[in-house]
This record gives sequence, structure tokens and C-alpha cells, in this order.
Amino acid sequence: MAQRVAVVGTGKIGEALLSGMIRAGKSPDDLLVTTRRTERARDLRGRYGVEAVSNAEAAKAADILILTVKPQDMGTLMEELAPHVPADRLVISGAAGITTAFLEARLAAGTPVVRVMSNTPVLVDEGMSAISGGAHATGAHLDQVEHIFGSVGKTIRVPEKQQDAVTALSGSGPAYFYFLVEAMTDAGILLGLPRAAAHDLIVQAAIGASVMLRDSGEHPTLLREAVTSPAGTTIAAIRELENHGVRAALLAALEAASNRSQEIAEGLK
Repeated sequence: MAQRVAVVGTGKIGEALLSGMIRAGKSPDDLLVTTRRTERARDLRGRYGVEAVSNAEAAKAADILILTVKPQDMGTLMEELAPHVPADRLVISGAAGITTAFLEARLAAGTPVVRVMSNTPVLVDEGMSAISGGAHATGAHLDQVEHIFGSVGKTIRVPEKQQDAVTALSGSGPAYFYFLVEAMTDAGILLGLPRAAAHDLIVQAAIGASVMLRDSGEHPTLLREAVTSPAGTTIAAIRELENHGVRAALLAALEAASNRSQEIAEGLK
């Protein structure tokens, strides 16, 4: 018998998971969604053919609950859900900073909980999802989570103590690349290129570089050195990046993001 999956708080990431599961062969009849707004529920029902229910109904009916609400809303959601979640349900949390222990303490004893940190490229099936099991999650539970999140990108298993670092590096990672593309596009305009041309040049360079990193198996240093000719243009640019402390700034930025993830968890205890 097919397992029923409920996406609780179906925003952009939740919808991406929903559509990914359907593309992977999951029947809409085996999927439930919950939303805050009636019009949003109507839209999801019309677009995917899934049933929209209340949070309590989802907790009672689904075998797997995927919680995709914001971290600050998790406490309130758990107060609503917990009385209706049997201990044999698999609960998956995608909220930054929310530990499996936080959820386990609010659910029936023995409830399996899995923590996942994804990123926004799940919207185009190129996401990266890091998976950590809680105290009662088995290998079979982790396999189920990998199957779900594998429909919208790649997955990796990590110890939960590494999830704050994952949040900083991968969860927030796309934003750093967008920031860099913004800056490089502005540089292209400064150098005399039209904005559209500068944007297209940088985006394709980013795509090409990413594919080379993924497919070549080469260390990024070797790939960079292949572009860096003696006394050439690239080394002149890299010298300026080093002079302006870009590498150190990135280290500090990711450390700040990791610390903030920990602060979120501490604030919800």
C-alpha cells in the first residue's frame, strides 16, 4: 500500500517537493497539502490534483509529514500538530536551526524525526539536501527521505551536529552566488557593457564553471590555475580579490550564518 505524504505549510519549497514527488511517480491521491490561505489551497488543488486539508487532518491521515514552515513558526505548528501525530509517523523538518530533539520533545515518545536542510535550487530540480536522523530514525526512514528529496536534486547524509554548517554553506549558498553575480554584472557595466550582455556573460560563465567543477573531478585550485596565465589578466584580478580580503570575508560570512542558525535553535528552546 502506498504511503500518504503530507506537505505542511506548502510555500515555494513545499510546492517544489510536491511537484518533484509527482514527477517521480507519486500519485496525487497519496499527497496532502496544508496552507494558511484558502486561495493557495485552491491553487495547489487545481494545479496538482492534491487534497488540501487542515494541519490536524494531515497529522491524522498521513504516514509521512514534511514540515516546511519558517523556523519561527515551528513552535506554534507543533502545538497544533503534536496531539494528532501517532508515534509511528515519520516527521521531516526542513526548517533552519530546528533540531530533531526540539521536535522529539513535543511529539509522542519514539516518533522518528529527520532533519533536512535544502536550498532554493530544488525549484529547478538542482537542489542539495543534507539529511540527519534523530534518535528514533532508522536507516529505512533515511532511505525514504532520500527518495523524496532526491526527486528535486541531490542528497547527502550528515551528522546533525554539522547541520548549522550545512545551513551556512549550502542552505544560504545560492544567495552568495547571486550576490557575486550582481557585483560582477555591475563591474561589467562599469567596464562599458550593456547590463543584459554583462548578465548573460556572467551567468553562462557561472553555469560552465559549475558543470566543470561537478564533472571534471578536478580540485577548484587546479581549475583556477588553468585560467591563470603568468602576468595575465586573471592573476591581476585575483591579486585584487586577495588584497581586499575576499577570502577572509567569505570565511567570516559563513561563520556568521552558522552562528545565526545556532541562535535560532537556542531562541526556540
